[in-house]
Amino acid sequence: MLRIEDIDAGRSRETFVDGIAEDLHWLGIEWDEQPVRQSTRLGAYRAALGALGAAGLLYPCFCTRADIAAAAAAPHGPEGAVYPGICRRLDPVERERRTADEPHAWRLAMDKAVAFVGPITWHDAKAGEVTAEPAQFGDVVLARKDAPASYHLAVTVDDAWQRVTDVVRGADLFRATHIHRLLQALLGLATPRYHHHALLADAEGRRLAKRDGAPTIAVLREAGADPAALVADLRAGRMPVGLSATEV
Repeated sequence: MLRIEDIDAGRSRETFVDGIAEDLHWLGIEWDEQPVRQSTRLGAYRAALGALGAAGLLYPCFCTRADIAAAAAAPHGPEGAVYPGICRRLDPVERERRTADEPHAWRLAMDKAVAFVGPITWHDAKAGEVTAEPAQFGDVVLARKDAPASYHLAVTVDDAWQRVTDVVRGADLFRATHIHRLLQALLGLATPRYHHHALLADAEGRRLAKRDGAPTIAVLREAGADPAALVADLRAGRMPVGLSATEV
């Protein structure tokens, strides 16, 4: 199945969608059903948010990035500053008034959520049985001011809806699985098996990234690379010239 994650209107472009399809076709990867666009699934995300809200696990947040950065008490977690709970402490009357008048995100009250589900685990092909520790990320955003659902919420809901049994993705998303496992438990969703693979890196061991001018599938295609040979090399653990596999 092919899923287009296009709910961030500020970053989504049809040319990117076309490029994804072209790259996959060139590599010989096909899909059995019509591609799903997350922009058509907004009702499902609203329903999930509604369920979490009804359980008392969400609260509106009016803070900007500058507000959070200026909070001297903000602790740090695996992904940087952890939200210091500024809006959790708002008076209920003020919170209701501001929710009606101001743009806001919706955050998960992490302490309540963790207490609600108790200890939970998930299985990774490399790491084995992993105890989920979502509390280290603080009160994560599940719906942004400019997007109806966060990556964490949307992929968790869609994985369950599409009956995904195995999630294969880069090791850079290993930490996110702690949050996804919590959301699965909160929403009563099935938990897939996970395999977090090593990332492609350049000769210096740096993760390949567009911002660093790393070669893309399109560049390899235009240079006349053989897609079947490229796929065979990657499956055998042989990297393209100048590249190597590395753990992150």
